[in-house]
Amino acid sequence: MTSSSEAVRCPFDFSEGLEFDPSLAALMARDRPTRIRLPYGDADAWLFTGFDEVRQVTTDQRFSRAAITGSDYPRLTPEPIVSPESINVMDPPHSSRLRHLASQAFTKRHVERMRRTITRLADTLLDEMAAQGPPADLVHHLSDPLPQHTVFDLLGIERDDWPRMQRYMHRLLSTGPDGRAAAANAKAELRAYFGALVEQRRRSPGTDLISALAAAREGEDVLDDQELAVMALTLTLSGQDTATCQISDICYLLLTRPGLMEHLRNRPETLTAVLNELLRYIPFRKGVGIPRVALEDVELGGVRIRAGDFVHVSYLTANRDPERYPDPDVIDPDRPPAPNMTFGWGGHRCIAVPLAMAELEVAIGRLLERFPGLRLAVAPDEVRWDTETIRRFPLELPVTW
Repeated sequence: MTSSSEAVRCPFDFSEGLEFDPSLAALMARDRPTRIRLPYGDADAWLFTGFDEVRQVTTDQRFSRAAITGSDYPRLTPEPIVSPESINVMDPPHSSRLRHLASQAFTKRHVERMRRTITRLADTLLDEMAAQGPPADLVHHLSDPLPQHTVFDLLGIERDDWPRMQRYMHRLLSTGPDGRAAAANAKAELRAYFGALVEQRRRSPGTDLISALAAAREGEDVLDDQELAVMALTLTLSGQDTATCQISDICYLLLTRPGLMEHLRNRPETLTAVLNELLRYIPFRKGVGIPRVALEDVELGGVRIRAGDFVHVSYLTANRDPERYPDPDVIDPDRPPAPNMTFGWGGHRCIAVPLAMAELEVAIGRLLERFPGLRLAVAPDEVRWDTETIRRFPLELPVTW
């Protein structure tokens, strides 16, 4: 194993707009995987950046997510974001079982009902923005509240609890060294909250997402209370985090690239295809996510990974692999369709992708339809960006119309 002194130190703290992190670009340019040292954790990790290598690591059962449980694994946040019981740190067949049951809550029928809810929430928010008049902050009026309101509404969380849930989410995603205790407390509070909510829905089911998950079954197999609570917590985290960032980032790109905006106005039927291209292009987070552990010695990418080594992959670099996507640093609205890794890959691809895509399609589609003259109210270099969490998104998007 390469010693830690030979590992490349990677704070992955680049936060300048939606420019690609130059340290990640430099690691991509290497001819083989690199050992990296992240800000937190007691070990180095291998980093794989190419699309094919990332695909292999994420689908090869010799690399285990579950094996990180209980370890001080290499990461970007002081407190690990995921709970040990989360589906995000499970391996097949356990994770396959949970994914199969949970996917029953995201059938076409359920998603269409969710889309109606999302459309109603989006129109209400855009009504409020129109009533206030320009200039208005698009983050405040749309990209921040819509994913939060959607996931809270779908899970049946009482409106009085929404502000408290928002505070917990922010604490969990903070990268500051002083935030570990606050993040651990937020995680404990969220787990207790969802545990109580699951018990309530077992007694009195409704039309919410938790009730749908509780009703999911395969023969006699159902999700137990702890699995349900952790699933609800995971959906709350991922449902807000990714969609909030992506709506803001997509709006920023459309507002700063008039040709792209014009393309969507003239060809609204291409919305989903353009969104997929933007999702591929956008560096929606910093660095890397949750690692895996090699369960045995593995030869991959020209290096020998020893059993017990931590292995990270970068979905961001995989999405920019020139062998997979010609001219990967260019936004091409007419790019031939090809799956990207923004929502993960393999056994840990986000189960709520249909919900996330419905949110993006409704948010961007309704925004462009209702505000045909939408434009930035400030110069692009005046937009302020998040620097305190693992996310990449504008804190404000002042717009006029």
